[in-house]
Amino acid sequence: MPPGTMNGETSSAGRWDRRYSAAAEPPFGEAPNEYLRMIAARSDFAVRRVLSLADGDGRNGAWLAAQGCAVTAVDCSAVATERAVELDRRRGVAVTRIVADLAEWVPAPGDAWDAVFVIYLQGTRGLRLRALEVAAGALAPGGWLVVEGFSKAQAGRPDIGPDDPDRLYDLEELRAAASGLEVVEALAGRLRLDEGPRHRGEAEVVRFAARRPG
Repeated sequence: MPPGTMNGETSSAGRWDRRYSAAAEPPFGEAPNEYLRMIAARSDFAVRRVLSLADGDGRNGAWLAAQGCAVTAVDCSAVATERAVELDRRRGVAVTRIVADLAEWVPAPGDAWDAVFVIYLQGTRGLRLRALEVAAGALAPGGWLVVEGFSKAQAGRPDIGPDDPDRLYDLEELRAAASGLEVVEALAGRLRLDEGPRHRGEAEVVRFAARRPG
């Protein structure tokens, strides 16, 4: 466990530890999120240092590291992070992985990243806003904030993702959290997910990308 790592023993951490421990296969697959790949393919996306919040069992952080990025990844689940370390080993990449509750975690003084990804952080509104505040504050000049999550239109559809409206996103929330950043994309709509057994099927999502002025 790298320096600065915390146990992350919170109710949320325990819940995700149990889910990952019970999973016979990676719950969200081992391929990176498609929106993350789309942003990384943009002609104006040229980054070296990346922070991935709620990185789970490592699919996004490991892929970003394989593209040549220096990656720091944070997740509340020690079980997921152990699996992420194993994925890094199999992929032959190095990722700085931190087990920490995003309700409390703060970057070390002076740390800044060229991009911060928040991909399917499934927490309460308070946790999301706090994580988004940390993410926006951790951006270097010209840095990207990239978010994908289930939208409030997904409420009442427990087949994929949470159905509690408090754990779902809306674009107004994201725009407010990105105050001071330049919005590049702000999209909400329906798509078909194919990201492991827990993210497979039709879903209502938001996709959001913004940049700190350079």
